[in-house]
Amino acid sequence: MSFIPKALTIAGSDSGGGAGIQADLKTFQMLEVYGMSVITAITAQNTLGVHGVYDVSLEGINQQMDAVMTDLTPDAVKTGMLSKPEVIDLIADKVSHYKIEKLVVDPVMVAKGGASLLAQEAIMALRSKLLPLAAVVTPNLPETEVLTGREVASLEQMKDAAKYLVEVIGVRSAVVKGGHASGPPTDVFFDGSECHLLPGERLETRHTHGTGCTFSSVIASGLAKGMSMHESVRLAKQFITLAIQEELGLGSGHGPTNHWAYSKQMSRA
Repeated sequence: MSFIPKALTIAGSDSGGGAGIQADLKTFQMLEVYGMSVITAITAQNTLGVHGVYDVSLEGINQQMDAVMTDLTPDAVKTGMLSKPEVIDLIADKVSHYKIEKLVVDPVMVAKGGASLLAQEAIMALRSKLLPLAAVVTPNLPETEVLTGREVASLEQMKDAAKYLVEVIGVRSAVVKGGHASGPPTDVFFDGSECHLLPGERLETRHTHGTGCTFSSVIASGLAKGMSMHESVRLAKQFITLAIQEELGLGSGHGPTNHWAYSKQMSRA
């Protein structure tokens, strides 16, 4: 039987389908990666906002993780919404126990509509327990400021922040995303030795729900397929740009990105 790449998402469920495990699994499928999930929380959510958050018990998270890891053995793992310090502690312990090397951390803190998805006391656990185990972390600018404790607005500040995440906090590589910056949304990828710029164009649209989840899921997919971190990050930039460009137009608020866009583009090439 030919090799089937497998990826696991550890994240919250988005009932609207635009972010969380739903976005992750759609992304895995589009990139021909077999997707699995460990659900950390259930959200009542649509394009207008988060209307309820219901945490899964630690026992439930623990059993989901063990069930997947002892049988299906993912080739890469990504994390999303880990709302409480005890959840982060548990996931960090599992990552260490199962010796997961290809770990992508999307430090989800706030939903597109403004709802907080990470308790304040969980930030320290994220910094000290999980990030040092990660192959890459993918924060946007507000998340980067929280993780580094410094202002991050200019391109030079983004470079410095990416280096800080690697050299001080201990992540092996970092992508600081520039979508919240003024001007063209350039991302900064620091691979541990040098910074690489990933330029983009500003797209005026309200349909950007789940961009962070999707971006990090592409990286996990690439790593699961044996691609290098450089290749996986560049693929993520290409995938998410197309997903935003070819909007679906769903919902009355922050609509979801288009997970079909990349595969359609490849079929036309």
